[in-house]
Amino acid sequence: MKKPEVWHRKLWIKCWSWQSKGVVEMEIKKTDILIVGTGASGLFAALHMPADKQVLMITKDTAEHSDSYLAQGGICVLRDENDYDSFMEDTLKAGHYENRKESVDIMIRSSRKIINELIDLGVDFARKDGELDYTREGCHSKPRILFHEDITGQEITSKLLQAVKRLSNVTILEHVTMLDMMEKENRCLGIAARKEDGTHLGICAKDTVFASGGIGGLYTHSTNYPHLTGDALAIAMRHGVELEHVDYIQIHPTTLYSKKPGRRFLISESVRGEGAKLYNAKGERFASEVLPRDLMTAAIRKQMKEDNMPYVWLDMTCLGEKVILTHFPHIYEHCLKEGYDVTKQWIPVVPAQHYFMGGIHVDSDSKTTMDHLYAVGETSCNGVHGANRLASNSLLESLVFAERAAESISSSWDENDETEDVFKKAFEKTEAVIRIQEKNLEEIYKKEVLEEIERERMAK
Repeated sequence: MKKPEVWHRKLWIKCWSWQSKGVVEMEIKKTDILIVGTGASGLFAALHMPADKQVLMITKDTAEHSDSYLAQGGICVLRDENDYDSFMEDTLKAGHYENRKESVDIMIRSSRKIINELIDLGVDFARKDGELDYTREGCHSKPRILFHEDITGQEITSKLLQAVKRLSNVTILEHVTMLDMMEKENRCLGIAARKEDGTHLGICAKDTVFASGGIGGLYTHSTNYPHLTGDALAIAMRHGVELEHVDYIQIHPTTLYSKKPGRRFLISESVRGEGAKLYNAKGERFASEVLPRDLMTAAIRKQMKEDNMPYVWLDMTCLGEKVILTHFPHIYEHCLKEGYDVTKQWIPVVPAQHYFMGGIHVDSDSKTTMDHLYAVGETSCNGVHGANRLASNSLLESLVFAERAAESISSSWDENDETEDVFKKAFEKTEAVIRIQEKNLEEIYKKEVLEEIERERMAK
């Protein structure tokens, strides 16, 4: 079936190009719903939008280059009613009891439904004797994590992307960067963006969902893709949208040590959950391997300082070759490329920036403090994670609250709500700002987000 075309028109406006002085072609698209980002949360939201509404998704890079693809460990699920109290306590304890309990309850109660949806979409979770196989990771009191080898994020997100691409009402535009947001009287009208060829794009939407990932691109050492720089946070701040806990940044305790520049390769927490051991320079254990991530990171950094070394050692050999090759084949293959055979050798590991617990403040339906603007996934802060995320809660949380955003948009839809004329006027004003700042806009946004993070830290 041919996809319906998204309504659009083109305008010519004299302005400063991001590359040179001159005339820049301005294209305006109108859509019912705009989703900024193509990770797990954005895709799941798209899958649950009304089938009779046009959905436009944009992404800064290719659709596959989201951090959702990089998640190794797994996705949590409530095993049964007897598991509820411990699941809740494990999440609250990891988050230093700064979580929003209502949000945690929603996530836990929704988990089995989400898992069933994923299975229906073809996600191939590991099984043992025909039944789902559950594993345990750091700070979990019980095995409640489903996984697919050591590439659970790729398995889930790829199946979501396949499903979205089958929808006739969804269009995906790659290599489109959000530059700013249009709004009037605290109502989001859409965004201004730049396409790969440098031309500008205005997108008018009745409802907009920010699903643009985390902030790893702000850091030298991160497990995230470098193009994820927190643009949505900077844009939200400029328009008075409330943020929450932007200083709550999780460091993953174990990434493969390397002197090479670029994204750090994560050694999943499930490796330690299965029994891998940490050792100092003398070959001595120095901490429990299943501590919460913030405490584990602190213990490793303390040991690195005592050893005067840029890493500590992780021993996977104790897991045995069969477990390594069946449960962690991609970690095995990557380490082998770096010169380490994890079935026979210890590997050097070091902490690196990994996850963002803070973000744009949202309620239990993923609504921000601006009308018709939603935020989901790592871009948002719904309070599930508190001050520190529990392992393998991120994929579950992002899917649960992405679906709730879609349900909220569907239930509050107003066919008579026309914003096109207001959008055009707001777009003209926004374009004037873009003209002045576009050359350095990416660096300006990075600076503004880092300054807000530091301001929050200093305030505490």
